[in-house]
Amino acid sequence: MLKKTPLHPLHLELGAKMVPFAWWEMPVQYPTGIMAEHAACREGAALFDVSHMCQMEITGDDPAAALERLVPGGITSLAPGQARYTQLTTGAGGIYDDLIVTRDPGGLYVVANASMADQDVGLLRAGLPDCTLRVIEDHALIAVQGPAAAALVAGLVPAAEDLRFMQSAQAAWDGQDLRLSRLGYTGEDGFEISLPATAAEAFARALIAGGAMPAGLGARDTLRMEAGLPLYGQDIDQGTSPPEAGLGFSIPKRRRAEGGFPGAARILGELADGPARRLVGLRPEGRAPVRAGVEITAPDGTPLGTVTSGGFAPTLQAPISMGYVTASHAAPGTEIHVILRGKPQPATVTPLPFVPHRYKR
Repeated sequence: MLKKTPLHPLHLELGAKMVPFAWWEMPVQYPTGIMAEHAACREGAALFDVSHMCQMEITGDDPAAALERLVPGGITSLAPGQARYTQLTTGAGGIYDDLIVTRDPGGLYVVANASMADQDVGLLRAGLPDCTLRVIEDHALIAVQGPAAAALVAGLVPAAEDLRFMQSAQAAWDGQDLRLSRLGYTGEDGFEISLPATAAEAFARALIAGGAMPAGLGARDTLRMEAGLPLYGQDIDQGTSPPEAGLGFSIPKRRRAEGGFPGAARILGELADGPARRLVGLRPEGRAPVRAGVEITAPDGTPLGTVTSGGFAPTLQAPISMGYVTASHAAPGTEIHVILRGKPQPATVTPLPFVPHRYKR
């Protein structure tokens, strides 16, 4: 049986089309449609139910130092209330999952992908034997994204005004303690709010009453593609390394010098010498979306790689794709072909993101 988030009754009341996603029943879109939900996020504010994501609390004797043995990110250098993007890496330099890690005075708050929750909990418990990991199952997680998100959220939780991108704070709303984090997966300024499940529907209704448009998985995917952000299980997986996926920014100088994380030999080698292939943006000619699985070749037919994400970009009113190509063909402006229904179609390698990020730094 599929799991349901605390906002499930509200999704049904709002007329959402519900679909199975990572063992959860989630809204893919509302009657307003994906295009309207996408536009609301780019121009105003959109509300996403992300309660299916795995929220965890790690405590113990120096959990930051312990977690650094499993990830290439800089965790010990995090100040309280600061969040950081990193990855759980395999011994061969691939990616088990990507994570957002926030340092609290008493430990770490970690958010992982819903589809990888069981794997991640097992890996972390096995890799952190001196720490205690608690899966936070009694809280919902609500994301509000868009240029109007800050004013909207601050109207309910004034502490929002003081946060910058990748900062988190404890606050309260209507007598309920909550965690407010300024981050998101759309390229827009926004927040993720973790709060008790019992308070989630009332908080969501307050956000909607303030102007946030409910948005589903469909809009979330078009937004994150425009933002050039890789999706685990699609653009990154155990076969891809952080440097291949353009995630080298998440590995600080100290970790590059010290190593000491799974897959360090491959990852540090690729950071120094460059990976053999790279994740790039693609702008296909024509109007037809070029989706995951499509072969990428050079104009002379030489195989270069495969598209991993693709669709129609509402903001650009054009198809966009992301995929891996050999490093020799990864420079912006390189002309390549994508093979649609057996026929080569011209496309151009394009810098990511397709739509500029507007985080409040």
